[in-house]
Amino acid sequence: MAGKGTPATALLAKAKIPHTLHSYEHDGDAAYGPEAAEQLGLDPTIVFKTLVAEVDSTLTVGVVPVSAMLDLKALAAAVGGKKAKMADVAAAERATGYVAGGISPLGQKRRLRMVIDSSALQLPTMYCSAGRRGLEVQLAPADLAKLTGATFAPIATPA
Repeated sequence: MAGKGTPATALLAKAKIPHTLHSYEHDGDAAYGPEAAEQLGLDPTIVFKTLVAEVDSTLTVGVVPVSAMLDLKALAAAVGGKKAKMADVAAAERATGYVAGGISPLGQKRRLRMVIDSSALQLPTMYCSAGRRGLEVQLAPADLAKLTGATFAPIATPA
């Protein structure tokens, strides 16, 4: 299924990557990742959130299950950096072209370094934002990595 009009869905359609879009009604007060899992009736370990951090002053994306937290030290190590901190929301939105809560790892305005938590390698498919609040895409982890140039590393820590 292609087309809901985001750069992420356009990229998937252009690359002819098998995927399925899932939409839900976003409640303005809910936390985006856990809400997506709950609304879609999914295990939170297979729904991933896209977080933008600064590793040694370079914007870097970590993709981790919504049931976990991003381990900033592990993210820094995964890209050969020393220090990491969460990026400013405005900087993340500018670099990706998406609004917070709808940042997709796919179709970002600037191609940022990206690391997907290695737990995704155990899954036949994973879910992540399709570029808009209330819209998730289901696809194979290897396809996500191929389209984004991402690597896999253990970057999640229990919440």
